Amino acid sequence: MATTTNNLKLVRWLTCLMFFTFAMTTDAVGSVIPRVIEEFALSLTAAGSFHYSTMVGIASGALLLGFLADRAGRKVTIILGLSVYSLSCLLFSASHSLWAFIALLAAGGLGISIFKTGALALIGDISSSTAAHTRLMNMVEGFFAVGAIVGPAVVATLLKSDMSWKWLYIIASTMCAALILIAARIQYPDVKRTEKSSTSGEVLAVLKDPLALGFSFLIMLYVATEVAIYVWMPTFLADYDGPVKWLPIYALTIFFMLRALGRFLGAWLLGHFSWTVVLVISSLAISLCFLSSVVSGVEHAAWLLPLSGLFMSIMYPTLNSKGISCFPKAQHGAAAGVILFFTAVAAVLGPLAMAAVSDAYRSTHAGFALATGFSLLLFAGLLTNQMFNPARRRLQGSDAA
Repeated sequence: MATTTNNLKLVRWLTCLMFFTFAMTTDAVGSVIPRVIEEFALSLTAAGSFHYSTMVGIASGALLLGFLADRAGRKVTIILGLSVYSLSCLLFSASHSLWAFIALLAAGGLGISIFKTGALALIGDISSSTAAHTRLMNMVEGFFAVGAIVGPAVVATLLKSDMSWKWLYIIASTMCAALILIAARIQYPDVKRTEKSSTSGEVLAVLKDPLALGFSFLIMLYVATEVAIYVWMPTFLADYDGPVKWLPIYALTIFFMLRALGRFLGAWLLGHFSWTVVLVISSLAISLCFLSSVVSGVEHAAWLLPLSGLFMSIMYPTLNSKGISCFPKAQHGAAAGVILFFTAVAAVLGPLAMAAVSDAYRSTHAGFALATGFSLLLFAGLLTNQMFNPARRRLQGSDAA
């Protein structure tokens, strides 16, 4: 029994460290983009390709390969995904052109989608109930949030030392190599499969499910709102001329720190309050932060936009967990893939639309006005969810099973 308990701890740690590692690169993109704009003389829309390409890779892999975690098993899927991601990061050291970087980022996104769907399915395997699943998801995403703090800090340190930002990806590749060794040695829980759980048709079945689409729509609105912060906030705050000179420099770090803190507190909140109510209150607070930032200007936005991270913290892991938990464990890989697909699509279209609007009006203020609209739609959707709670019966059935 002790061996089993220790092994489960290793599985949890592996999952947490995977999320930590890829967050270092994906959420550091806001710190890299200003340097890329300078190096290649790009517009905001073109520079955003550093973010879009990763998300296109994630979206493609999630939709086309989401069934791998159910067909090939969690272990093979995780090792395969980590290997692709690690190799793509390592090749940054030998690349110099913009198109080479974009191709490697897309390949890295594909690797992320493969091992992330395996990891999300694995979270379901080691969870005893939908509530436990949501708490563990918040803890894992907490490590993701910590990685999102470390990534920009590493980039800042590299640039301050006159070193290339590409070292961030080389560091991530080295960490992935260690994770591959761990993933190959630990023992994974057995999963009972249905007759259809090993076919790609399961992805299509999940895509047709109204609850999966409902959670995916809410996640898309949330992601479009959140990505506005870590992709475009540094550019938006470039015009800051307030009394606290260090604030725009550390605003993104503050945002990530508050998001990390909130995710570790999320498990406690969800143990004492209804998840539907917590999400409604959080989405209202996010909307007010964005609305006040757009109305009051950059000097207030420098405080309010980072503060929104505290309220964003619990949103994604909870919505993701509830959406996956609406399906049996044998379909968790497919469900995770579908939700990850919509996550990546929103992470592309949201900042792309913001960049297009900002370029059209020659001001990032216009882009954040659009993001405010996303946040208001999210609040409306979660308020509707709280009133009708359409997933209640499905989640109760999962607990009973």
